[in-house]
Order: sequence, then structure tokens, then C-alpha cells
Amino acid sequence: MTAGRISRWDPEDQEFWARGGRRAARRNLWLSVYAEHIGFAVWSLWSVLVLFLTPAHGYGLSADEKFLLVSVVSLVGALLRLPYGFAVTRFGGRTWTVCSALVLLVPVAGAAVLVRYPHTPLWALLLCAAAAGLGGGNFASSMVNINRFFPEREKGWALGLNAGGGNLGVATVQLLGLLLLATAGAAHPEALPLLFIPALLLAALLAHRRMDNLPAAPTDYGAYRRALRDRHCWLLSLLYVGTFGSFIGFGFAFGLVLQNEFGKSPVQAAAFTFLGPLLGSLTRPLGGRLADRFGGARVTAWTFLALAGGAAGSLAASAAGSFSGFVAVFVALFVLTGVGNGSTYKMIPARYAARAADAVEAGLDPGEAQVEARRLTGAVIAVSGAVGALGGVGINLAFRESYRTTGDSRAALFAFLAFYGLCMVTTWAAYLRRPSRPGSRHVPTAVGSQEDPLPGAAEREVRS
Repeated sequence: MTAGRISRWDPEDQEFWARGGRRAARRNLWLSVYAEHIGFAVWSLWSVLVLFLTPAHGYGLSADEKFLLVSVVSLVGALLRLPYGFAVTRFGGRTWTVCSALVLLVPVAGAAVLVRYPHTPLWALLLCAAAAGLGGGNFASSMVNINRFFPEREKGWALGLNAGGGNLGVATVQLLGLLLLATAGAAHPEALPLLFIPALLLAALLAHRRMDNLPAAPTDYGAYRRALRDRHCWLLSLLYVGTFGSFIGFGFAFGLVLQNEFGKSPVQAAAFTFLGPLLGSLTRPLGGRLADRFGGARVTAWTFLALAGGAAGSLAASAAGSFSGFVAVFVALFVLTGVGNGSTYKMIPARYAARAADAVEAGLDPGEAQVEARRLTGAVIAVSGAVGALGGVGINLAFRESYRTTGDSRAALFAFLAFYGLCMVTTWAAYLRRPSRPGSRHVPTAVGSQEDPLPGAAEREVRS
């Protein structure tokens, strides 16, 4: 099966999958990982550039303004996820990957120019940072595209690997920033964005030559409407705010927090900021694997419990003024968000596959049930990706407000602790709690029915 446009795709057909489907799916997966990786790096670019913009080099930005910059980047990336999810089903994975890589040349080149001048007005920096948010939309298009390539039995692994490889872009840009700071100092921030110009051109070239467009699938707005009326879409989105929102929010804020909380220099802050995103990205596929083995809801619930403990530990380290303790706990938080990202995302296709299985038991045609499950899964992946990324905005705005009003991060950390507790309770109540009486589970009479099973039924769904 050669690269280009594929006329027929049925990954659930085991003969088709063995004959060439697996090879084509994995080829597209690896190229998608690379393109998404570079997109994440560009999205996270300003989390490193703000470390360079110090008074010692003529920049007059306050901590408030720096947190505002990274909040704007995160916000734009979140808002673009839905339209990017629509676009990839309309234009195809190959075509959209090429276009989305090339458009990122604009914010990269813009950043290289603007940061050379210390007196660049804040509005110009904000505009350039907003353009870098285009990289955040790549996640949704990549995940929706790869979700269509793989059979249900391999989606936990494939989606976890695709997302984890993409998330590594956060660590990549921070490692490159550290290397630049260590070798050239903070006087040449323009060198960092310039490094991504050849990487983006390579991503576009590889996608054009080796990726595939699956059979045309115009945006199914009906699936999105059905997803938005489904309470599980919003419950899963809330959980993803807690996992991915924490990952990307902490990734953008970590260096600034170390500078403001402990007075660290750009080099000292950058020396630690890459550790969390690196380990969090590497553990995302592990979260998908654990979800495949033990059930997404169970893994997610334990993750939120651990995240709450981590938030409490960071509060204690901040109160004690322990830099090493704070860094250690924060790195652990990143690891946990990676596991939670993988397990939460696995819950999405499993939830709607189980609904399709119930509909087949009730007499619906299996082919029709599977098609509807895939449509809803794609819609919920896009919606939850967009809503989850808004958590990154909340993280940075919470830190901004905490420093502005109290001078430290403790108010924000306490808010995170409370939110993780809410997410843990939500996971238990919606997906783990046993039904109050035997035989009370509702089986939908049609795929996409808005009547949901009672909470205890969801345990089987997320373990599928």
C-alpha cells in the first residue's frame, strides 16, 4: 500500500489489516508524531523565550506580562483545536499536515525578528505569541487523523504514542533553549525560533511524500451536535482539563515559576524546566497501556489522587522555601499528567465502542453501529482536546493572579489541589461506582441515544 490517497480503509477487518493496513497505519503514525512534535515545540516556544526577556538585557516585561504572553499562546492553541479537528476530516491527513506545518513558519520568523529588539511593544509580542498558538491546533488534527487509521484494539497504544511523541516537543524546545543559554547566553534569543524553520520544512516534505489521505469524510456536524449533547463528552473533557491542561499549563509556566518563586536566573530555570515535560511525554503511552490493561477510569482516578498529593507536596515545598523539593514534586506532577493523559484519552474510543456494542445487542446493524461510534469518537476527541487545552490557560492565569496578589504560587497550588480532588470524585462517580441494584444498566435502543447507562455500566465501557 503506497503513500497517497487511500480509496478503502477498514482497520477492523483483520485480513485487510494484516495485508497492508498495519504497515500504512504505522507509517502515517510515525510521520504524524514528527509533525505534531514540531507543532508542539512551536506552540511552547514562548515558554522559553520569556526566560530570555530579562531587565539585564533591556527588556521591561513584568511577571504579569510574561504570564499573559504564555496564556495567550495557550488560549489560541485551545480555540483552534476544534477547527483543526474539522479540517483534517475534510482535507485529509496528508494535505492538512503539510499546510499546518508550513503556516507555522510565520510565527517562528516573526518571533526571531521581534525578540531582537528589547523595546518591542507588548501588543506586538502578544500578536506573535497568538500566531504561535497555531501549533496547538495540530494536536487535534493529528489525533483525529490517527484515530481513523487504527482498529479499536490498538487505539490506546497508537493514540498514546502519537500524543506522547507530540508532547515531547515541549521538552525539545526547552532543551534547545537551555543549550542556547548555556553556550551563547541570553543575548541572542532570536536563534531559538530560527532553529525550527528547517524542521518545519522537513515535516511538510515528509508529510507530502509519505503520508496518506483516507477516504473523504466531510465534517460530520451532526456527530459534533450529538457529542455536545452527550454528558460523557463534557465529563471526559473535564478530566482532560485536569490531565492535559495541567501538562501544557505547567510546561508553559514552570520556568517562570522558578524565576519568580526562587529568584533563579534564565540558565538556572531552563536547567530544570525540560525535565517535567520530557518525563510527562514519555509516560503518556504508558498511561494508554495501563488503561488497556486495567481500565481507563481506574488508572485515571488513581492518577488524580496522586496529582492531589503532588499539589499538596508542592505547597509544602513552597512554604519551606525548598527549591530541590519543589522541583522534585513538580517533575512528579508532570509524570502523573502524562499517565493521566494516556488513560483519559483511551476512555474516549472505549466509551463509544461499548455503546455501539450495546446497540448491536439491541438489534442494530453492526456496521452502522461501528460507523457511528467512530464518528462520535472523532468528535469527542476534538472537543475534549480543545476544552482540555483551556486548562493550560487556567494554570497560567492562576499563577499570574497568585503572584500578583500574594507574591507567591501557593494560592494557585491550593486551587489545583481542589480541582484534582473534584476530578477524582467525578471519575469515581461517573465511571467506577457500582449501580445501586443489579440489572439496572440501560442499553440504548439506537446508537447515539442520549440516554446513558447508569454509572456502574461505564466501568465495562472504559475497560474495553
